[in-house]
Amino acid sequence: MQDMEEIIQEKISADHLLYVSLKYTKTCDVVLNLILRWRRMIEVSIDKILKHAEKKKRISSVPGNPVGKIEKMRELCKKEKLCKGNKDVFEVIDMYEMFRKIEGLKKERIGEFRKNVTLKVFYRGKEININLDKLKEYANNLERFINFTKQFLASK
Repeated sequence: MQDMEEIIQEKISADHLLYVSLKYTKTCDVVLNLILRWRRMIEVSIDKILKHAEKKKRISSVPGNPVGKIEKMRELCKKEKLCKGNKDVFEVIDMYEMFRKIEGLKKERIGEFRKNVTLKVFYRGKEININLDKLKEYANNLERFINFTKQFLASK
């Protein structure tokens, strides 16, 4: 499936950051790079999903800006059978919104070069501690999202 190639390449790079680079370096820079890689992977996935939906006449057009794409994706998922009962898609869209803003958010680095490396991010009035457990949670959500993307792109 040609549509999935770019997504799979981004995932391979992200997995390397998560399971290899982070294991040995334990810095917040690696955490940030991983989030930016995931952000790119989600962007590519959303683009492919929306283009497929447009081609299949499920939506009228693909918005040009990221915010429009997020809204169109939410709309599409509310009415699509594939998304019904699949809260992962909505969780990933929410994660993506934070990932898009990550570079401009206030951040604190905690425990760098140690087992409990944590990037504390302040987003929408909340503190989010992005540590290894949180990263694994994100990775699991993204794995399910990629499976959803594969299914969606294979649908008629």
